[in-house]
Amino acid sequence: MNNRLKIGISQGDINGVGWEVILKILSDNRITELCTPVVYGSAKAAAYYERSLKEYEPVKFVVVDGAESAESGRCNLVECCDDNISITPGKPSKAGGEAAAAALRRAIAELKAGRIDALVTAPIDKEMIQSEEFNYTGHTEFLAAELDGKPLMIMASDIMRVGLVTIHVPVSKVAEHLSKELIVERIEQMNASMIQDYGVVRPRIAVLALNPHAGDGGLLGSEEAEIIKPAIVEAFKKEILAFGPFAADGFFASGQFKNYDAILAMYHDQGLTPFKTLTPDGVNFSASLDAVRTSPDHGVAYDIAGKGIADEQSMRNALYMAMDIVRRRREWQEWNKNPLEHFEREKGRDISIKDLPEQEQRD
Repeated sequence: MNNRLKIGISQGDINGVGWEVILKILSDNRITELCTPVVYGSAKAAAYYERSLKEYEPVKFVVVDGAESAESGRCNLVECCDDNISITPGKPSKAGGEAAAAALRRAIAELKAGRIDALVTAPIDKEMIQSEEFNYTGHTEFLAAELDGKPLMIMASDIMRVGLVTIHVPVSKVAEHLSKELIVERIEQMNASMIQDYGVVRPRIAVLALNPHAGDGGLLGSEEAEIIKPAIVEAFKKEILAFGPFAADGFFASGQFKNYDAILAMYHDQGLTPFKTLTPDGVNFSASLDAVRTSPDHGVAYDIAGKGIADEQSMRNALYMAMDIVRRRREWQEWNKNPLEHFEREKGRDISIKDLPEQEQRD
């Protein structure tokens, strides 16, 4: 019986480094021993970038109509673009954005249909991909519209995991987007993901402050006292090990982040700047959705596109993490099937069989 997971990979912007890092990881034939890769994109773009990778084994794709036809032990490709597509490495173009959107839409459709077990997305250009049909500020917002659940963006590595309360929001509007209810929800999402997706039994979650020096007792802002701290207290009442709020600069500079299983940042750059500085080759994971999606922690990198020098390790880690999370979720669901009913025990008294409610006898 073939138990290999089918992992979809969307090509991203064809003028960035997406195809290069995809080809580099798939050139290792051990990948097809771990999973069945199904790449959604352009065969023309694949062949174009293959020519610049002289030191890597050529990837021999099997072109298939969809994931259901994917061959185990082979690298599969679902054609999503016209043959006359224009490829201009390092140069943003609407054609590149349209190709990225076409591949992403086809991959998401197959993910929703259950034909692939998880999706790894190569980087897109958020400006070039915009159209009447695709008007999202990033992958996360698109996934929120297409899949069930409210996504929590987590940047993950072996060193740290950082989640974001707000995602693609201008810094000038971060404070107005924050609320006690939203922060409590994010803490709950982070806690659930650490347990189900990463196998942490009792996660310790550090919550960062919004203002410098955690507000300095209100001198530099009131959000800590009025919103963030009450949210942490509320989460703690729900038996979640949440702590803070911590001033972000000292928290990372002192190495305090090593004492926690996860970190919740208030806004994008507050979390991603230290993560990318301290963590090489991290992974972007969209938690709290009904399907698994990961991506490398870098963008399209136009400045090095087509030169054959892009580092593929983050893409490789994204592929591995997608497989790991799928398996952990399935194990978690299996372990939590048909749980025993919980009965409260009176203090100082053991419960005997006669104290339990009668069960209907089965034939």
